Amino acid sequence: MSFAITMATARRIMNQLRHDHRTVALMVLVPTLVIILLYYVMDDERAFSAWAPILLCVFPFLVMFLVTSIGTLRERTSGTLERLMATPLGKFDLLLGYGIAFGVMACVQVALALTVSLTWLGLDLTGSLWPLVLVALLNALLGTALGLFCSAFARSEFQAVQFMPLVMIPQLLLGGILVPRAQMATVLEWVSNVLPMSYAIEAMKDAVGGGELGGEFWRDVVVVAGAALLALVLGAATLRRRTP
Repeated sequence: MSFAITMATARRIMNQLRHDHRTVALMVLVPTLVIILLYYVMDDERAFSAWAPILLCVFPFLVMFLVTSIGTLRERTSGTLERLMATPLGKFDLLLGYGIAFGVMACVQVALALTVSLTWLGLDLTGSLWPLVLVALLNALLGTALGLFCSAFARSEFQAVQFMPLVMIPQLLLGGILVPRAQMATVLEWVSNVLPMSYAIEAMKDAVGGGELGGEFWRDVVVVAGAALLALVLGAATLRRRTP
């Protein structure tokens, strides 16, 4: 792994994104627009304050997973990846460069969504702001890492999109959003315990709860960060030098 090569890869991806206005709009604007829509649909500030932090946890993960998996697949199908892998660029350099580039976009995405929610929409936070920002960014990075990993198993953009419900729906249903995890059937609770989104949602609830952040919050943060790192490592291990 080379720091210089990794940063060069990140700059290349950022330059590509700068000229891809539709992708930038999808990453940066869509989560904020959906949160605004939710605000006017609910028309209740108390209900919005309860659901907005969950959306700030879910949407960065969803959007970054979708954009990253498709973006990486385009690199492979266009032959760009094969040419890059013929250079001293290593697999982890490539994926980490992607992670850094899309991580920067995740920061912009979360910053815009939070700014609009806290000012225009009047989101009421009883706790500090920084834990909410930390969890939202980690979840965006987790979506990026899983998107990079899943792109290795897709042959087309349609197949990459098909991975989204496979990855997303179980985590939404079993993450504790609709039903508390402790009230689920034992088998479902076991499955929930191995899904990283479960820990991200728990951390987000602690972040907006207004109480003192204890060991459980930091455990959840470490689990989400560890899952993102593991996905990057697995993505590097499964990345093929040649496009089938």
